[in-house]
Amino acid sequence: QSLFNLLEFRRLVLNFNPPANAQDLPRNQKEHRNLPFMRELRYLFALLVGSKRKYVDPSRAVEILKDAFKSNDSQQQDVSEFTHKLLDWLEDAFQIKAEEERDGEKPKNPMVELFYGRFLAVGVLEGKKFENTEMFGQYPLQVNGFKDLHECLEAAMIEGEIESLHSENSAKSGQEHWFTELPPVLTFELSRFEFNQALGRPEKIHNKLEFPPILYLDRYMHKNREITRIKRDEIKRLKEYLTVLQQRLERYLSYGSGPKRFPLVDVLQYALEFASSKPVCTSPVDDLSASAPASGTLPAQTSPSTIEQQGPSSSDVPSTSPVQRSVIHKPFTQSRIPPDLPMHPAPRHITEEELSVLEGCLHRWRTEVENDTRDLQESISRIHRTIELMYSDKTMVQVPYRLHAVLVHEGQANAGHYWAYIYDHHQNRWMKYNDISVTKSTWEELERDSFGGYRNASAYCLMYINDKEQYLIQEEFNKETGQILVGMDTLPSDLRDYVKEDNKRFEKELEEWDAEIAQKAQQEKLLSQIPRAPAPSPAPVQAGEPEYLEQPSRTDISKHLKEDSVQAINKALAEQEDRGPEAIMDT
Repeated sequence: QSLFNLLEFRRLVLNFNPPANAQDLPRNQKEHRNLPFMRELRYLFALLVGSKRKYVDPSRAVEILKDAFKSNDSQQQDVSEFTHKLLDWLEDAFQIKAEEERDGEKPKNPMVELFYGRFLAVGVLEGKKFENTEMFGQYPLQVNGFKDLHECLEAAMIEGEIESLHSENSAKSGQEHWFTELPPVLTFELSRFEFNQALGRPEKIHNKLEFPPILYLDRYMHKNREITRIKRDEIKRLKEYLTVLQQRLERYLSYGSGPKRFPLVDVLQYALEFASSKPVCTSPVDDLSASAPASGTLPAQTSPSTIEQQGPSSSDVPSTSPVQRSVIHKPFTQSRIPPDLPMHPAPRHITEEELSVLEGCLHRWRTEVENDTRDLQESISRIHRTIELMYSDKTMVQVPYRLHAVLVHEGQANAGHYWAYIYDHHQNRWMKYNDISVTKSTWEELERDSFGGYRNASAYCLMYINDKEQYLIQEEFNKETGQILVGMDTLPSDLRDYVKEDNKRFEKELEEWDAEIAQKAQQEKLLSQIPRAPAPSPAPVQAGEPEYLEQPSRTDISKHLKEDSVQAINKALAEQEDRGPEAIMDT
C-alpha cells in the first residue's frame, strides 16, 4: 500500500510489459520466478485502482513471493526483509526488460533509479587512508541510545575514531560515510530488535524515537562535508560545555551529601524560617498535670496494688508510732522533658542584632542562588537552541525529504501486527491503512503509535521521498485534453479488461448472494404460515395411577417438529411448482 500510493511506482508497475522472449519457456530461475510475480502484482495494482470490491485479496502475489523465504510458514517475516526481497524481485524483473530494450548503451533499471543511492566511505585503516563508493537501498539505523532520527543518522555516518581522518600521523582506524547520490525514495530501517544473551532470544526495543515530517539531509552530503565537520566540532564543544552547566545546575537543585537532597534555595529558606522562629516552651507534662486530681485525694477507681503501696491506713497504726513511708518509683515524672525545651526547633539564644545580620545574609544568599539557577537554566536552554538551529541556515536546507509512509509494528520480537500511515499528498492528510480498514488520521495519532515509548507499538520502517521531485506523486494527464486521468483511465488496455471482468464476476456474486438471501427469506415466510397442530390434552388420571407421567424429551419434540416442517415446506414447494405462487398465497 505504501508503494502503491507512490504514483510513479504505480505507473511503472502498471505499464510493465513482459519481455517478448518471456512468452515462451523462461530461460532461468529468475524469469521463472519474477515474471509471474510481476504479472500478479500488475493485477493486484489494477484491482486497487478500479475494483468495485471493498478490498482486494493479495494472496496470489504473496504466495509467489513467499518462495523467497526459506523459513517456516508460521514464522512472521521482518517487514524490512520482506520489502528488501520485494524490491530485489522488482529490480530483476525490470532488468530483464531493460536488457531487452537496450540499444548499445548500459540498460537503466527504473527500480534502481527510484530506490537506490550511493555513499562515499572515507576512512583510515591502520594509518592508511581509503575511499570507497558503495550503493545502498534501504538504509539501516540503530535505535537504542538515540532520541531522534538525526542522532541515529549521525551515529550511522561515523564509525570508529574519526579524529584520525584529519591527522597525518595516526594509527587509529575509523571512517565517515557521505551521501553522494540520494534516491528519490529513501527508506530507513529502524533496528528495534536486539539479542538478549542472558535469555537467548531477541527482544524488541520500545524506546521513544522522534522523526520529523520534513527531513533535511544537507549535513550528510559529501559536497557539504567541510562545513558539516566544522559544525560537528562546534556542536561537540557546545555539548561539553552543556554538560558542565548541567552538573552545576544539579548542585543547585539537589543540595546535600546524604541520600536526601533538596534545592539549595529551599535549604536557605528553611534556615531563614528557623532563625526567625520563636521558642515555645510548653511541656506535655504540664498538660497532664492540669488534668490530674487534687493532692490528698484518691481517684474513684484505684487499683488494689496502689492502695497496698500506700501502706496501712491511719486507723490501724497507733498514733504514737512514727509514720513509715516507702520510696515510690515514678518513672514518667522523674524522666519528664525539661520545661525549657521548645516544642518546635528554634534558636535558644539569639539577639535582635544577630537575627538581623543572619536574616540579611540568608535573604541575600537566597536571591543569589535564585539568580544563579535562573542564569544556568537560561544558558542551558540557549545552548540547546543553538544546537537545534546549527543546521538551519540557508545552505543546509536545500535537500528536503518529506515523510511519505510509516510502517508500524505492534507486539514483541517473535510476533505482532503491522499497519501503515501513508500521506495523501493531494488531500494533505494522513491515512491509516490497517488490513481492510482505511481511515483518516492525524499527525498526533501517528506520533502516538509510531514514536514508541508509550506501549509496544512503534515505527519499524520510514519512507521519505524527495520533496523537490514532484513526478513521484504527480497525477497522470491526458496528452490531448490535458485533463487528469483517474480510475480505469490510468490502466493499460489489458489491465482495464482484467478489472472489468473481475467487476462482472463481483456483480454476479452479488446477484447470487441476493438470490440466496431472497430464497432464505421466502422459506422462512412459508415456514411461518404452516398451521400449528393443537397440543393433545392430557389423559385423565385413573384412580390408583400416579399423578405424573413420563414426558417426552426436548430432543424428541424437536425431531418431530423438524420432520413436520420439512414435509410442509416440500409440500408447499411442490404446490408452487404446479399452481404458481399466486395460488399458494390464496390458500
